[in-house]
Amino acid sequence: VQLQASGGGLVHAGGSLRLSCEVSGRNVSSGTRGWFRQPPGKEREFVAFITWAGSRLSYADSVKGRFTISRDNAKNMVWLQMNSLKPEDTAVYYCAASPKREPTARHDWPYWGRGTQVTVSS
Repeated sequence: VQLQASGGGLVHAGGSLRLSCEVSGRNVSSGTRGWFRQPPGKEREFVAFITWAGSRLSYADSVKGRFTISRDNAKNMVWLQMNSLKPEDTAVYYCAASPKREPTARHDWPYWGRGTQVTVSS
């Protein structure tokens, strides 16, 4: 499974960005998709995930109510709509794939794409 994230950029606080992730490879339509981020000088952290049919969504507390994850299995795409962005959202954002329905640990995410930089200015 290969993943390619795009859509990052520079935005002012309060603005919006939409990240996209194209998934390719074997069994691409199955499994859970997620977004993670790594702020400058910090560890990579969970942002959101969505199960195969979209029936289960999970968000980090820091992004609840502002970010929305979605997917289209027919297009093999995953998106992260980010609204009301804050300077603390500045990070490299990564999309990831898991064969598990509800990944709970880092090792449940074996597939990663290259990150896309999101910078939010104050």
